[in-house]
Amino acid sequence: MHSAMLLAYSAFMSIVLIGFIAISIYPMLAKKGNDKFKRSFNPRVLVILPCKGADLTLEDNIASVKKQHYKNFKLIGVIDSDSDSAAKYLRAANVEYLISKKYKGFTGSGKTKAISTALDTFKNYDICVIADSDVLFSSDWLDELVKPLQDERYGISTAYPLFKPAGGFWAWVKMIWSFVGNGLMESEFTRFGWGGSLAFRRNLLSDKNYKYFKNSISDDIPITQFAKKRNLKIYYVNKHVATVNSNDNFMKFFEWSNRQTAFSILGNKRIFWMGMTFYLFNYILLVSGIILSIYVSYAFIIFLGPFFIGMYKTYTRIGSFVPMLPIYYLTANAIYIANLLIAKRMKSIKWRGETYKLNVI
Repeated sequence: MHSAMLLAYSAFMSIVLIGFIAISIYPMLAKKGNDKFKRSFNPRVLVILPCKGADLTLEDNIASVKKQHYKNFKLIGVIDSDSDSAAKYLRAANVEYLISKKYKGFTGSGKTKAISTALDTFKNYDICVIADSDVLFSSDWLDELVKPLQDERYGISTAYPLFKPAGGFWAWVKMIWSFVGNGLMESEFTRFGWGGSLAFRRNLLSDKNYKYFKNSISDDIPITQFAKKRNLKIYYVNKHVATVNSNDNFMKFFEWSNRQTAFSILGNKRIFWMGMTFYLFNYILLVSGIILSIYVSYAFIIFLGPFFIGMYKTYTRIGSFVPMLPIYYLTANAIYIANLLIAKRMKSIKWRGETYKLNVI
């Protein structure tokens, strides 16, 4: 009886293992884009920099936007008031900024209000770019982000950041946690526009779409939806052009990761079940591989395959040897499960000092 149960369990977990390996190696085997873009593409670009509070390395972040190789752009900061601590950084960098407008019946977030203020003020730009104030950009960031939009097949161009640790244990876990975003970006099926580094054509926000966008709590979810409804592709800048320096402690990281997960579920209801299935079976395979290889047969060590593949991919994304990597990796995977369970039940989020209901979009 026990042998039959073990055989059935082993057969089932072998199927799960094959599925995990397929998911893990698909991005590496998938056909890579060979898009070639003309260097002569040089449209006028509006770069919108919503700011609230003094982000870590804010001074350097603002300077990095100004020091772009791409020159045909206007940078505009947007803040809630002149008393915001970000104002002095914008003034010191000689960056023009606006005060967010007060819209009647407004139900969106501070960020969508800031972006809408810039869009309503500067209307004669075909390409708009959203840049988060906590991101440090490379000098070729804007060029890499804008040039794919010369191809009419693309409605959005986005770059996902490296969350670089500038602190202790939880800053490292945050970096590992964030790599799930890189994984989603690698497949056109799961790709999305990330609002910290996002370029789009202004005409994507038609009158109806713009009203919907303005009253949303997320900027990138509706823009991604608009592109997909028009059957437009999302271009992923698969280069390291954006960095978020992080010194998070546990509470700061956990609040951030719950909020990001809540946004993901808000944008795609399948994320919860897909995520729970993936991460629970990931741990079940790991535990099964350890226990069965010790007490039954060394052959069961093959169940550790997804763990080692995940570790390898994580190592390649970091680009250097980190002795604590297995601990960070396992912790991040456990946090994913907690995030999904918590975010599924969340009715509101706290974001930069404000509370927003999650049923807005």
